[in-house]
Amino acid sequence: MSEITVPYLNFSTQHLPLQDEFVAAFREITRTGQFILGPYVEAFERNFADFCGANSCIAVNSGTSALHLSLLAADIGPGDEVITTPSTFVATVAAIAYTGATPVLVDIDPETYCIDPKQIPAAITGKTRAIIPVHLYGLVADMSAINAIANKHRLVVIEDAAQAHGAKWQDKTAGSLGDIAAFSFYPGKNLGAFGEGGAITTNNTDMAALVRSLRDWGQSGKGNHVHPAYNYRMDAIQGAALNIKLPELEAWTKQRSELAEHYNQGLARLPVKRQHVPDPARSAWHVYSILHEDRAGLQSYLQEKGIQSGIHYPQAVHQSPAYHYLGYKQGDFPNAEKLSAEELSLPIFPGMTEVQINLVIEAVREFVAS
Repeated sequence: MSEITVPYLNFSTQHLPLQDEFVAAFREITRTGQFILGPYVEAFERNFADFCGANSCIAVNSGTSALHLSLLAADIGPGDEVITTPSTFVATVAAIAYTGATPVLVDIDPETYCIDPKQIPAAITGKTRAIIPVHLYGLVADMSAINAIANKHRLVVIEDAAQAHGAKWQDKTAGSLGDIAAFSFYPGKNLGAFGEGGAITTNNTDMAALVRSLRDWGQSGKGNHVHPAYNYRMDAIQGAALNIKLPELEAWTKQRSELAEHYNQGLARLPVKRQHVPDPARSAWHVYSILHEDRAGLQSYLQEKGIQSGIHYPQAVHQSPAYHYLGYKQGDFPNAEKLSAEELSLPIFPGMTEVQINLVIEAVREFVAS
């Protein structure tokens, strides 16, 4: 393998300028011994709620926990059905299963790769209780259409915003577009923790109060356990790191957008498909993906040139052995299956240089020409 000339991600460009702030916060946490929840987590919750345009933010230990608690806050349980997409990380579907509810899958739009609103009504039954649109690769799903369907059928809308920190639909930010939203702060996310982390945002006071209790053993006051619940609390170190990084997120998103536009121009006339960003949306560009029929060949060629790449995701959920029990088969979701077979994620990260992105574009051009 060639020496890496363009990494898929480079955390140092974001973290090194903030190093002194991280160290100071970690020293203070060590001094106080407040390692779980506490003032650093509370400060992040206030600031992230404001960033998303939501009334409440409840920090938890992972994006999966955030999805799980969002579903429980919506009173989802056995006998219920929840509609979502097969083009997502399996945590979206796993969280539905955790509640005892049944995941119901709907194919994606072939241009945006997000759930296709036109196909949702046919999936609604008398048992349907909620819709989880996944804001894939940083692009917000068509929330205008989804909310209209949900309002008509009295369904809860739970945003899976794990990849959409700072993304927008019209003038609203991901995390304030449905009834409740789940975020992940896994290190590779646009806003990443120094380990696992997640959060729930909502404008619903009752949902917020329930989630806040459920993440901490169902307590209402210390030792008063009023709900069967979980230990989903966020560590103070994660809250501190996220709160230090949060003021930089808008500038990082702008850099990602500029890089994406550079890719768009450089790849415009090549026979590779790119995700379409409709006018009402601002993508957070968590992933810059292209589709090519010979993905394996393209990825191998990039690797030979020292360019790292990724695949999000090599199997749609219904293709994964763990979820065959849902009863779907190959061919049920052709758009999702095409995405899983052909998608390749190119490097995109704050601090990526013009030289690096030009190397990637030139390598893709060379492969396509050959």
